[in-house]
Amino acid sequence: MSPPTSSALRRDRQPPQAVPGVGIALKHQHYRDWCDTPPPVGWLEVHSENYFGGGRPLAVLESLRADYPVSLHGVGLSLGSAGPLNRDHLQRLKALQCRIEPAMMSEHLSWSSAPGAFLADLLPLPYTPEALALFCTHVEETQDFLGRQILVENPSSYLAFDHSTIPEWEFLAAVVERTGCGLLLDVNNVYVSACNHGFDPLRYLNALPAEAVGEIHLAGHSVRLVGGRELRIDDHGSAVCDDVWALYVETMARLGPRPTLIEWDSAVPPLQGLLGEAEKAQHILGTQREAARADAG
Repeated sequence: MSPPTSSALRRDRQPPQAVPGVGIALKHQHYRDWCDTPPPVGWLEVHSENYFGGGRPLAVLESLRADYPVSLHGVGLSLGSAGPLNRDHLQRLKALQCRIEPAMMSEHLSWSSAPGAFLADLLPLPYTPEALALFCTHVEETQDFLGRQILVENPSSYLAFDHSTIPEWEFLAAVVERTGCGLLLDVNNVYVSACNHGFDPLRYLNALPAEAVGEIHLAGHSVRLVGGRELRIDDHGSAVCDDVWALYVETMARLGPRPTLIEWDSAVPPLQGLLGEAEKAQHILGTQREAARADAG
């Protein structure tokens, strides 16, 4: 039996829902702002694991779900681990999915756990045929368990494995082809990795199956000197830089408008700071839509 392709998603898997324009990440620092004066954004995204424990966070999310589409973005499933997936984690994710009914669900091209240990980081994979087969098996298992398509996010990276034999963009395209998953394209991660490893970010974008991209992420990063070498760190702790905005414009020109999220996870500013970034992204999306209409006319 040939593997499923991105153009032939299994009928028993729910695809992502369409969401409007630009969203922002829901941060606990802004709960009161959201409840007092709901901001004019299209949708919101949360880290799934932050809502496994119930309590006030889940109550706030459920309240906001009445007015906004929600995307559940996982950071702890560890699809790239060599061992089996954590069934308890999957069960809790499924329970949250049933409760929130998210428009989109996503995870990372990474690993973060090993037998008896959980590492609070999204660690890179060696891009080999063996790692590809394992990762695809875990994506398939997750999609079957959840009964829906998930999006897989491209990572940011700082070092490469010497024994990797597959470029990252080809690895991601193969995951889509084999599993029928979608892609969460983090434009900042493409830029960070391109600078750190010296590849052309446009080559990366051109190699991805455009029809599989269901969501875009934008975020800030920092620059540090390590051993006399400039290294870009994906820390989500600042505004989106000009070069990433330019790459986003190029991405929209190539892909067309896609749901776009502003991430800001450290040194979180007042809510107005995220809304200002969202307005920039919305302006770019609007410009792209006008250009598409002009071409069609």
